[in-house]
Amino acid sequence: MEIFRKRPIEKNSFNTLKRELKLKDLIMLGIGAIIGTGIFVVTGQASADYAGPASMISFIIAALVVILNGICFAEFASRVPVSGGPYSYMYVVFGELTAWIAGWLLICEYMLAVSTVASGWSGYFQGFLSNWGIQLPQALTAGYNPEEGTYIDLIAALIMILVTLWVTQEAKKALRLNNAMVWVKFAVIILFVAIGIFFIQPDNWQPYMPYGTQGIFNGAALVFFAFLGFDSISMAAEEAENPQKDVPRGIIGSISITTILYVVVTLILTGIVPFSKLGVADPVAFAMRYIDQGFIGSVISVGTILTLLTVTISMLYSLARLIYSISKDGLLPKYLQQIDEKRKTPKHATFVAGGMGLFFAAAFPLNILAELTNITALTCFALMALGVIRLRKMLGPPKKDEFKVPLVPLIPIISVISCVFLMLQLDKITWTVFIISLVLGLIIYFSYGYQHSDLNEKKS
Repeated sequence: MEIFRKRPIEKNSFNTLKRELKLKDLIMLGIGAIIGTGIFVVTGQASADYAGPASMISFIIAALVVILNGICFAEFASRVPVSGGPYSYMYVVFGELTAWIAGWLLICEYMLAVSTVASGWSGYFQGFLSNWGIQLPQALTAGYNPEEGTYIDLIAALIMILVTLWVTQEAKKALRLNNAMVWVKFAVIILFVAIGIFFIQPDNWQPYMPYGTQGIFNGAALVFFAFLGFDSISMAAEEAENPQKDVPRGIIGSISITTILYVVVTLILTGIVPFSKLGVADPVAFAMRYIDQGFIGSVISVGTILTLLTVTISMLYSLARLIYSISKDGLLPKYLQQIDEKRKTPKHATFVAGGMGLFFAAAFPLNILAELTNITALTCFALMALGVIRLRKMLGPPKKDEFKVPLVPLIPIISVISCVFLMLQLDKITWTVFIISLVLGLIIYFSYGYQHSDLNEKKS
């Protein structure tokens, strides 16, 4: 079996989709995917349960790991500007089986992210409705959990339908709402910083490291989730006007901007509220209520409800492009590669991605699988770092107009070590679920993908 057969680099052959995305669109796509539950929820959890005021260090550590991987993504995006992200890159350097593993892990990552954010959005929105005296029947408020009397999350299902229909539009139109909501996110964050900075109590930063150094590392393993989404930019390479230059700039730009925002928000948040009180679902809005700024807290809550839509849009957009890319290679049914003639978007892949997201968001409480998102992403990132070393051996150093990872192989090796280190901070149950999902992916490949691969058909 030729499970490590490679796909040649054919930059000019990937021109089915419409190229219309500029650097600004790519940065906005990345920020839209990154800033969401991380800044509005994870900041509080990391402070309360893991690192205390030192959670800002956790964010910096996680950001460093992400940046190391981001520059690996940037070189691949510059030298192999095709849609599909790590899946397509692994196909070029390591072959089909590794590509499938990367693609399968990315499908798990994006699916979990889409479903989780939709469910989180539902929770925020239901809280907003309850303030107006509107209550849904208990059975329709959350995923299947008979003990709690819940069977389906109606709001999550409805928002997934809305987002799916929106993402089927032309890429520029589909991301227009995303871009608008990114500015709303900035407004909410600026409002929080502008008000909160006057209520900081330095005593709240003591003790600075209540859980010690281990707490900081555990916090870094958690807040890594807050940076996921930057790789969605590489998924848009086929629709970027200048992918060699703009995709790397979009990746690094979005990571840099969001890192600054996370650190500033965490600094002010832990300065306003004692860290032990931040283990709530809406820590940023809670902080405003804590200092008797209830109206500002309500504005932030509404802004959060609106802006969480951008994460769902960005992740579903990326998931659809990933499924589309895999289907083009025959590892998934070719039905999924069909393009809408008018909008030039992968409509069938989008509907399938939206349908799966709707099913999981509406039917399943996914809290226990949150860390699985991190471990799947970290595995993909480690493969990407190793892939850069292999890419250099295959193609030599980048050309003058291509992005270059410095100090290869040192930087990629450090990236791999940092990914493994964060993975080892995760619970045993997370590793168990991860291994089970990996085995399931291998079963799908050997039972369908290998026989239907385009490379297999070309050989025959």
